[in-house]
Amino acid sequence: MTVDHLNPTPLWEQLAGILRERIRAGELKPRQVLPSESHLQQEHGVARGTVRRAVKVLGEQGWVVTIQGRGTFVAERENWPTG
Repeated sequence: MTVDHLNPTPLWEQLAGILRERIRAGELKPRQVLPSESHLQQEHGVARGTVRRAVKVLGEQGWVVTIQGRGTFVAERENWPTG
């Protein structure tokens, strides 16, 4: 699954949704590092700013945690938002 460039939904929002679903499905597990910005850029054909905004939103929602100098990790399951 990747972003749809013809879909009117903003690309960062689509990417955040894709990553959220990968976390929910167990493809990305708690405490696992998220793929790098460059990997996500290439995989989804989006700009770095798009990746950063998607990851920022996931962090604000509690899906991921960024640790300066180490990377961004999937949050512990108990920190995931409900609903």
